[in-house]
Amino acid sequence: MSKQEKQNINPPQHQAKPGDESQMMPEPQSEPAPEGKKLKGKVAVITGGDSGIGRAVAYLFAQEGADIAISYLSEHEDARDVQKHVEGVYHRKCLLFAGDLSKEENCREFIHKVVEKWGHIDIIVNNIATQTIQEKLENITSQLLLETFSTNIFSYFWITQAALPHMKKGSAIINSSSVTAYRGSPHLIDYASTKGAIVGFTRSLAGNLAKKGIRVNGVAPGPIWTPLIPSSFDEKETAQFGSDVLMGRPGEPNEVAPSYLFLACEDSSYMTGQFLHPNGGSILNT
Repeated sequence: MSKQEKQNINPPQHQAKPGDESQMMPEPQSEPAPEGKKLKGKVAVITGGDSGIGRAVAYLFAQEGADIAISYLSEHEDARDVQKHVEGVYHRKCLLFAGDLSKEENCREFIHKVVEKWGHIDIIVNNIATQTIQEKLENITSQLLLETFSTNIFSYFWITQAALPHMKKGSAIINSSSVTAYRGSPHLIDYASTKGAIVGFTRSLAGNLAKKGIRVNGVAPGPIWTPLIPSSFDEKETAQFGSDVLMGRPGEPNEVAPSYLFLACEDSSYMTGQFLHPNGGSILNT
């Protein structure tokens, strides 16, 4: 009996302490999952898959047997590098989609292209984000606020809405949040707010889709060395980036990607509505 097929309620039974596992009905499952490709035959959609965490996730998923569809804004060279690597090194298919996912029509077009190619979707990684340093709340214009929310959280709704009709029991949705959702960020107020919204979205959607057998989880990384950092901070800030966590350095994308793999595969079959925190020992304000 697979984990997906296991009944929710066990037969009535009682034992004297300490209990005997061999007498349990059914016996607990202790064997590890079979060795091999954890995502063999799966189709994974990764937004922002051209660089940073998205690229590392694309490579790891492809290594584990998944075909990959990545979206990106305009970084054509980075995206082609990912496609070349996925297809040349891991021998999996890789679909590229260039477009601004802060626009609903582009989200729907991206998913349409994926379904047109493969007919179904097994994994969604909602990952794109933008951030702009602002010293004061008053400096966050309505235009900037809408841009940040449209990219960082509205796109997650739109991508997932478009993809759900093409997902089935056993599928997984993984949303990228941030340590800033839990500790805040004085100079990234709008960004941190979207990351908090992603936590609420993830936990709410997990409850909504549980009966359909679709798991929804998230990853909340700490300071990770991605193109978002040098494009957001000045030279001095970039040089100090990540030094405030217990490990004293920023993480690498390939140190975060295994969290996404765990949540995408059968290893995490008893997890939904949860977040993993690869953050280098960041001290959270609780």
